[in-house]
Amino acid sequence: MLVEAGWAYRFHAKVSKEMQKRQDGTSLKVRDIAWKAQLRLTKRFRMMANTGKPHNVIVVAMAREIAAFMWAIAQEIQIASK
Repeated sequence: MLVEAGWAYRFHAKVSKEMQKRQDGTSLKVRDIAWKAQLRLTKRFRMMANTGKPHNVIVVAMAREIAAFMWAIAQEIQIASK
């Protein structure tokens, strides 16, 4: 699932109207982490592609970083729920 999600970072970072609706119930801290992930991963994908890395290698790197951002969000949710 993470590898499939990694392909999304080929495109520029944006928050669509549909995504804004889904984010209405989430905390500002979680949304900030998600936006930071969007910006970092789209930039990183472009940088790696420009250096000539194969796309499959780039996508797996994105998947590893997505896991790290998911961990950060999970930590934030744990702190907020305590």
